[in-house]
Amino acid sequence: MNVSRIALAGGIAVSSVVLLSGTAFAHVSVQPQGEAAKGGYATVNIKVPNERDNASTVKVEVNFPTDHPLASVMPQPVPGWKAEVTKSKLAKPLELHGKKINEAVSKVTWTADGSKIGPGQFQQFPLSLGQLPEDADQLVLKAIQTYDNNEVVRWIEETKEGAAEPQNPAPVLKLSAATEDHHGGAAKTDDKAGHDDKAGSEKSHTEAAGSDTSDTTARVLGVVGILVGVAGVAFGLLAGRRRSA
Repeated sequence: MNVSRIALAGGIAVSSVVLLSGTAFAHVSVQPQGEAAKGGYATVNIKVPNERDNASTVKVEVNFPTDHPLASVMPQPVPGWKAEVTKSKLAKPLELHGKKINEAVSKVTWTADGSKIGPGQFQQFPLSLGQLPEDADQLVLKAIQTYDNNEVVRWIEETKEGAAEPQNPAPVLKLSAATEDHHGGAAKTDDKAGHDDKAGSEKSHTEAAGSDTSDTTARVLGVVGILVGVAGVAFGLLAGRRRSA
């Protein structure tokens, strides 16, 4: 009897842990594809799970911070969803590639257009972001999730350092340290590649010229050898005739 009670209690405890962990981690998040380095560009996925058993997600809105505005935010097409990019004017213009930008993307909204996120499902919404700020360690992207029963869940609570995660945490994009690849490193690599190609071309040309010269010399020596051989045969025949005479 005691064994049965212990087993039952253990089963309930495990089930509770599984259910609670599922609830705790099933929230809207942002996941970089590769590296999201300061001052560079990145591709990220906005991952949206459905937390309801009796409703489907039909709208997702992601808001971008105004203190670190992004001049370029481009959504990748997702079948069954319509994406809308909203821009706002900046109090202080941004400078990007030598040009002044007076407005930046403030939010991106995906609305179901023939599709939806059903119970027990999730959907990823890819975004291309840039140029990422150089003076920040992370970007907080507050999200709003709407269900087809008109329920709205606001993923806008920021996590305090040293505190427990809030009930509806906002998605956070962590930024890694800047690298040369995000500040013209690729261009330097291309220049080096072009230099190497040029050097290789010149080397090949030199080798080809040397090969042509060697072939010409071989041909000349071959002809000379033939002439010497013919002369030798003629000399031998002439010498033989003189002995016979």
